[in-house]
Amino acid sequence: MTPVLVVFGTAGHATTHLRRARALHDRGDIVLAGACDVREPPEEARALLPPDAVVTSAPAELLARTTPDIAVVATPPHTHLPLAKLALAAGCHLLLEKPPVLDLAAFDDLTALVRDLGQACQVGFQSFGSAALPVVREALERGEIGTVTGIAAAGAWIRRDRYFRRAAWAGRRRLGGQPVVDGSLTNPFAHAVATALLLNGTAEALPERTTVELYRARDIESDDTACARLSFAGAPDVVVAATLDAEADHDPYLLVHGTEGRIRWHYKTDVVVLGDTPVPVGPPRDLLGNLVEHVRTPDAVPLLAPLASTRAFTALVEAVRDAPEPRPLPPEWVRTVGTGPGRRFVVPGIDRDVDTAAERLALFSELALPWSSAGFRACG
Repeated sequence: MTPVLVVFGTAGHATTHLRRARALHDRGDIVLAGACDVREPPEEARALLPPDAVVTSAPAELLARTTPDIAVVATPPHTHLPLAKLALAAGCHLLLEKPPVLDLAAFDDLTALVRDLGQACQVGFQSFGSAALPVVREALERGEIGTVTGIAAAGAWIRRDRYFRRAAWAGRRRLGGQPVVDGSLTNPFAHAVATALLLNGTAEALPERTTVELYRARDIESDDTACARLSFAGAPDVVVAATLDAEADHDPYLLVHGTEGRIRWHYKTDVVVLGDTPVPVGPPRDLLGNLVEHVRTPDAVPLLAPLASTRAFTALVEAVRDAPEPRPLPPEWVRTVGTGPGRRFVVPGIDRDVDTAAERLALFSELALPWSSAGFRACG
């Protein structure tokens, strides 16, 4: 029987899910039965839906009218848990956008529900489907870089005013009294964090200690520049440094440190460099397609990004949620470029600082940068 699928969300990244779902629909792998959004769906989303698809603003109505087998939840972060529970109660398997939930209590709640109902929950970390992942793992198992001493992730992007105006929760730590935990580590560079933890073999573990440093160049609630260190018993540290105040856009990457070398993996473009040698990598596997195959033959096709593999990432989200408010960067270290929706903020030298943090497995405060601050506390 062909699985029936619905999508919660029709704007922003939800459009990517609709596009992938429509491709599977046109191949006859699923029936794309409808979508739901509290706002009027944009024309692009409506064009991706089949002519007879249900479009509504009420999630319960969508589930009742379509009786789906799979639900994609691609809505604001603080709505993930209630929509996931609603869809699971209706008998759906889930593809849940990242971050799946915003704290470990919600993670445990959702994990128990998925287990008790016997349904699948895939999380939208597309990098988990990368063909580079087994290539890097095999190189580590062969001892190509000796003993792993740490894994870093680095991201430096430009984000303009329009990015922070795209949704009510953008640039916010809270909305309507609820945590939304937007920020550079929890949203745009969430893949960097989660994939580093996966490579480290600690994706399902709780860190013994988590230190986060949150900064902001903009007048927003959330951070736009941040770093974190997650420390584990019996495993190397994971260090992540990121900014949305870059001088130029850079391809984000993971840097695996070893006693005899390094591996650099640009996880968005699947470029892997072992020492100085580029390594061929095949095409990625699609998470939605993988979920559909898993629903059909669960014993033969494991999930690529199961909920369990996002536990350590959720611990970081919780640490960011509970951290002190981001520290404003000194005005003398911030400049603005452009006007209107295209205006952006730039911290001179931040691109290099992000790279240096990854190179040294160091936090910004440990690099003695003129704009950074000591005194950040560790959690756990």
